[in-house]
Amino acid sequence: MGGAVSAGEDNDELIDNLKEAQYIRTDLVEQAFRAIDRADYYLEEFKENAYKDLAWKHGNIHLSAPCIYSEVMEALDLQPGLSFLNLGSGTGYLSSMVGLILGPFGVNHGVELHSDVIEYAKQKLDFFIRTSDSFDKFDFCEPSFVTGNCLEISPDCCQYDRVYCGAGVQKEHEEYMKNLLKVGGILVMPLEEKLTKITRTGPSAWETKKILAVSFAPLVQPCHSESGKSRLVQLPPPAVRSLQDLARIAIRSTIKKAIRQEAASKGANGLKSTPRFKRRRVRRRRMETIVFLDKEVFASRISNPSDDTSCEDLEEERREAAERTTREATKPDPPVNFLRQRVLSLPLPDPLKYYLLYYREK
Repeated sequence: MGGAVSAGEDNDELIDNLKEAQYIRTDLVEQAFRAIDRADYYLEEFKENAYKDLAWKHGNIHLSAPCIYSEVMEALDLQPGLSFLNLGSGTGYLSSMVGLILGPFGVNHGVELHSDVIEYAKQKLDFFIRTSDSFDKFDFCEPSFVTGNCLEISPDCCQYDRVYCGAGVQKEHEEYMKNLLKVGGILVMPLEEKLTKITRTGPSAWETKKILAVSFAPLVQPCHSESGKSRLVQLPPPAVRSLQDLARIAIRSTIKKAIRQEAASKGANGLKSTPRFKRRRVRRRRMETIVFLDKEVFASRISNPSDDTSCEDLEEERREAAERTTREATKPDPPVNFLRQRVLSLPLPDPLKYYLLYYREK
């Protein structure tokens, strides 16, 4: 799936395109997408494709197209403090974006079938926490990943406010998925070739909305052990934070609030990123047919023979070239991590400062 919007030159331009095409519609979702660079979740040799609106697969590693993730994030209607379960959590890209919205008092769990993908996701999560300034701009709910088949979750597990399944769900598993939800919760999953949003309005009452046509690989059916019993997946228990950790969260929150207040009095942006340039307007494109063959991705656009836009495309390319030249000539300085600066200036012992910074690299 993918190809609904133009490719971007970088993560910000990809998000601009998704926003103008109305795939991203709310500020919270936009901020989460901008905070995490999609290219960071690609293998180095495939990063040139990171900002295309295409799915990517290499071995067991898989990322859905940006337009699909946008629709999923919008449909989930995420809020701070909610619990989230990601079935088929993959690289952890979606779980990390969700964690930026849930905040430190949410719950963020993922179940992934392949142990090598779990290790890949943990590496990417560690890289984000250690190196990204976005970690300091948001209060983050760190994902926890477990290995197993999401159709074998222990029946005594807790229910969740929000659930997403990243593989095609067969009709016979619909009730199983719905029972993972709390009353008032939202489930988003590919069901019968449609990305579907199901809201639990009561103990046995549901509202269903079809979002868009999609094509996902189906869920892998459980493999029973030699004894004939399934291997139940035990999800992490609810985490109880220590007083020390709660104090760190409170101190960081107080410092961020002070920075924002100071910035507001000066008319500045505080913790926010430097204002970006207004980018070109994009047109919503027809969906592409994506074919996975072995470990490579081949894409072919479905074109309309009656549409002859060659002159318009040539003019648009000229405008883009001129805008790129302007942007490169007047590119702003990188944004400053004011939280880090403020913490390092506090009259505290260095070990305590580094604890407040989660021992992160500069």
